[in-house]
Amino acid sequence: MAEITPNTRLRVSPYYESTLQEGVKSFSPYNRMLMPVSYGNPDAEYDRLLNGVSQWDVAVERQVQIKGPDAARLVQILCVRDLSKIEVGKGKYVPMCDHRGVLINDPVVLKLADDHYWISIADNPMLLWARCIAAERGLVADISEPDVSPMAIQGPKAEEVVAAVFGDWVRDLKLFWFADAEIDGIPLKIQRSGYSKQGGFELYLMDGTRGIDLWNIVREAGQPWGIGPGGPTPAERIEGGLLSFGGDNDDNTNPFGARLGRYVSLDLDDEVIGIKALREAYERGIKRRLMGVVLDDQPRQQGHWVWYDVFQDGAKIGSMTNGVWSPRLQTMIGFVLVPSRVEPGERVEVKRFGRRDPGTISDLPFV
Repeated sequence: MAEITPNTRLRVSPYYESTLQEGVKSFSPYNRMLMPVSYGNPDAEYDRLLNGVSQWDVAVERQVQIKGPDAARLVQILCVRDLSKIEVGKGKYVPMCDHRGVLINDPVVLKLADDHYWISIADNPMLLWARCIAAERGLVADISEPDVSPMAIQGPKAEEVVAAVFGDWVRDLKLFWFADAEIDGIPLKIQRSGYSKQGGFELYLMDGTRGIDLWNIVREAGQPWGIGPGGPTPAERIEGGLLSFGGDNDDNTNPFGARLGRYVSLDLDDEVIGIKALREAYERGIKRRLMGVVLDDQPRQQGHWVWYDVFQDGAKIGSMTNGVWSPRLQTMIGFVLVPSRVEPGERVEVKRFGRRDPGTISDLPFV
């Protein structure tokens, strides 16, 4: 059996040994780390997420920590959503863009203090980006990657498990609110968040030497509710219409085309990176957007496939960015990046494996 050699280019998480004990079968690289993506039984992992509770190693969701006198200004410069009213102990989901207005990340920003923020990033080197922008603008801030590794507890019974470990106070946390916690001397922050539509929490472990301990505490507490290992589940997130940054966008996709327009504040100051380009794009009109597609009468297929050409009336009009078998719809579904003129109900063909499979454009989310 081939071995993975962890190094500075491909690191493992504090939960790595625990995921091996749980029987992890495959990993995917993400933020120069290994993210568990399958434990060998996708049906069971999907069922736990929809009907029970699932425990995820998402330490790949790294934090860019920004502290100092200019921290608030720098974080706003990096984000095209207005953060002026964000309070300590709360977070916001935000798009981040380059100077062209192209989407380069979609993190959650957490405000720990007036001069202290975490940017909980998707897969892209935003630490380097933040440092470059701070230097370019002459801003005073310390920018680092702290020893912080999230674990996600997701599913309709997640609240019961987290409350059993930390107390009923966690039930009062609203979406993206967070608070300090400790268990057996393990420091962490608890936030109501996570990459699923089923609800849950992320536990931000703040001591990487205690990953196995935290995993075992949560695993043991979750036994009455049938907790088991899993990870971000393609079928559930596609059914729920959740964007996969880097998977559903390309190097020309702006937040409007990625269905994130409601998180863009066009009246922000011009110093915010990408905001001028986004104003211009909005005035011109959105050229492309993500939509859904439901393929006709498709038998179940294993795996998760991505980026196939989409045709309409014989002409290529866009791409299917992902596709998966939907247990709830009982056919193959996916996202398509197509011209904005394409409307729900229109017919298209997706070219896969040398053939063109017919399907129907759909709104998102599917369910």
